[in-house]
Amino acid sequence: MNAQKLIDTARKLVAGDKGLLATMILKPNMVLPGLTCPMQEAVDEVADATVRCLLRAVPAAVPGIAFLSGGQSSELASARLNAMNVRFKPRLPWALAFSFARAIQQPALETWRGEEAHVMAAQQALYHRARCNRAARRGEYSAAMERT
Repeated sequence: MNAQKLIDTARKLVAGDKGLLATMILKPNMVLPGLTCPMQEAVDEVADATVRCLLRAVPAAVPGIAFLSGGQSSELASARLNAMNVRFKPRLPWALAFSFARAIQQPALETWRGEEAHVMAAQQALYHRARCNRAARRGEYSAAMERT
């Protein structure tokens, strides 16, 4: 099932249950090539495909879309969210952000590994990822932020 069809089905189910779209936050993945696909699309191409799909399928009454990471690296997910906000923000009827699960937690968990000695470094990794994702949400992210 393609992403647009899936989102449209979810919208119809919510409406059929007398759900209020204005109280819904949609949590989809971005429109991505499969992880093993030999041709991985550029950041802007993923942003374009994702936003086109959402504009066709998600009513303006939905206040927000919080992306799942979909197996992307944290850095690539931030770059793609940033591209969506930079390229389309004036045209979007809903806010775009992350569902702050793996996209923000994974680097900290990998750093921590359950060891007390790594707590401070893990907290710094979490803060760094939060800073990058906040910037991506605002359309202010750059790859240079990953080096600071």
